[in-house]
Amino acid sequence: MSRAVAEDHSADNTTPYHSMEIGSSLTLGQLLKNVSDVRKVDVGDETPLHSSQGDQDYDDLMRPVPFVLSFNNLTYNVSVRGKFDLIPRRSLSSSKTKTLLDNISGETRDGEILAVLGASGSGKSTLIDALANRIAKGSLKGKVTLNGEPLQSRTLKVISAYVMQDDLLFPMLTVEETLMFAAEFRLPRSLPKSKKKLRVQTLIEQLGIKNAANTIIGDEGHRGISGGERRRVSIGIDIIHDPIVLFLDEPTSGLDSTSAFMVVNVLKKIAESGSIVIMSIHQPSHRVLGLLNRLIFLSRGKTVFSGSPASLPGFFARFGSPVPENENQTEFALDLIRELEGSAGGTRGLVEFNKRWQEMKNLSPPASPNPNLTLKEAISASISRGKLVSGGGGGGGSSVASHGGFANPFWIEIKTLTERSILNSRRQPELFGTRLATVLVTGFILATVFWRLDNSPKGVQERLGFFAFAMSTMFYTCADALPVFLQERYIFMRETAYNAYRRSSYVLSHAVVSLPSLIFLSLAFAATTFWAVGLEGGPMGFLFYCLIIFASFWSGSSFVTFLSGVVPHVMLGYTIVVAILAYFLLFSGFFINRDRIPQYWLWFHYLSLVKYPYEAVLQNEFSDPMECFVRGVQMFDNTPLGQLSYGMKLRLLDSVSRSIGMRITGSTCLTTGADILKQQGVTELSKWSCLLVTVGFGFFFRVLFYLCLLFGSKNKRR
Repeated sequence: MSRAVAEDHSADNTTPYHSMEIGSSLTLGQLLKNVSDVRKVDVGDETPLHSSQGDQDYDDLMRPVPFVLSFNNLTYNVSVRGKFDLIPRRSLSSSKTKTLLDNISGETRDGEILAVLGASGSGKSTLIDALANRIAKGSLKGKVTLNGEPLQSRTLKVISAYVMQDDLLFPMLTVEETLMFAAEFRLPRSLPKSKKKLRVQTLIEQLGIKNAANTIIGDEGHRGISGGERRRVSIGIDIIHDPIVLFLDEPTSGLDSTSAFMVVNVLKKIAESGSIVIMSIHQPSHRVLGLLNRLIFLSRGKTVFSGSPASLPGFFARFGSPVPENENQTEFALDLIRELEGSAGGTRGLVEFNKRWQEMKNLSPPASPNPNLTLKEAISASISRGKLVSGGGGGGGSSVASHGGFANPFWIEIKTLTERSILNSRRQPELFGTRLATVLVTGFILATVFWRLDNSPKGVQERLGFFAFAMSTMFYTCADALPVFLQERYIFMRETAYNAYRRSSYVLSHAVVSLPSLIFLSLAFAATTFWAVGLEGGPMGFLFYCLIIFASFWSGSSFVTFLSGVVPHVMLGYTIVVAILAYFLLFSGFFINRDRIPQYWLWFHYLSLVKYPYEAVLQNEFSDPMECFVRGVQMFDNTPLGQLSYGMKLRLLDSVSRSIGMRITGSTCLTTGADILKQQGVTELSKWSCLLVTVGFGFFFRVLFYLCLLFGSKNKRR
């Protein structure tokens, strides 16, 4: 069947992207879908056999589609305030403007590596961010085009990848697992898992990390792969889907000369596969320089050189500072730029000379690489040749189109995120073990301190103290959830910046992963304290006790997770969590009843997370109408009359009985559970309503967490 299709295709002498009837009005998603349909016909499930007549057409089909990325007059200014100028003023003297990019222009094309060089603070990373659309719209002036057409943000997300300077990886996953999860995110669900594994194995070979494939990434506490291997894994994550444009922020930073050369050599192979590679680099070695195609030197946001490495010696020779023999050209150039920056005139002369140099080259504006194709058509044609959606013969383009720029539907994303989190957590059992030990030790201490409480007035007060402390402890033990997202924040921002998965999928997965541990902790604490303290309610009471503890853990964990999305620092987060939970306990109704709280603070009482589980367990304990907690002479307990003898207390009861006209004996029930609830101001909601409110708070904070991720994790400069 494959042979027949190939022969028919060659006979038509028509390339797939010419036969698709693509119109410029179609969206990228529709084009991707069209490409997937063509690939099903032209490529099939197996490698097709070609007749001699069709060999030329097949070579045309597999040849990379040319792309040229151009940028013109990129300018980026930021406002700088004084160190102690907290309140912005309207006067011109109060605000200063700093230029980070000043009319930067250049171009690069597929098959090439464009390297941006300069000293620290020269604007290298800023230029990379500008080209990668990581600067907020309206702040950046100038134009970035691909094949002569403006590059839209939505299109760029689909066809590009960005490798950050820091290696943001899960420490307890192996190299192969890390790349496999990246494949699950970035490659479509329609692609068989066997082909995804094949893509990962091929990439491991390409990156030169086969010997480390089964080694964990590692961190400060766990020995793992080397720094150069970590950097190549970081690159591999972002090129798993074979992007057309690849941006890298100083990929060789912190590496030795050999590791840096290996990393850039990998990037060279990626470029030769038909990608545009743009990176910043601090000081390349002679071997690394031989792999680069175009250079841009920056000095304080201005271009001081733009051209090929071969033209570098001639440029500086004409400028009057020839490069000495046997000296690294880039080191000489960077040293000269630093020297000029420290002089009175700065680099103004070198900037002006570069402008004249560009004019001397007398280059006409570059034509479109393929004038017969629009940008969308070129992208579609490139995909049909195997770029962007690797192995997409299974309809990868259709998958991307149907899911709004995402390779998979949200339930696949949730499943993959959950599997990754569970696997990473399973290899760090000490984290859950520490939390479980904290809960068990707390439960043991409470059980032994409040051992077998009786139904006396003192027992009632001790029950109230136990419940208040126990419920607040549920929330305090959730503070350990604070570092979880803070440690993953930049991994999350990197992955979501280019549509690896949806933010909503991450939030749902984060919640799902936390549930099993919360259930286990709830059962452990409930079993440790319920019978030891002597709480009421029997089996149904124990069941509700477990539920309200779980609801407390759930809402507390959600609250702390929400704060982790707002507060960027762990220590600051812990301070805020402890303070707010203390306020919640203060207004819970234990220290001061609702009726006694001033009106201007009453709103905080209803916002207190501790209030609702505290009232729920009180109702669970004191809901039995037949249970009596104050009988006869016990009414004198907790008063100075409590020191009197039992006989004297009986005589006092007789005297009180005659005064009020009602017989009160030593066994007469004076206070039931309902009376205690009324005294504590627990009269507004039932215990089940309190349970629902507590659970609802958990969902509410998860929604707030999602909104924080949606609006607070744009990963763009302003």
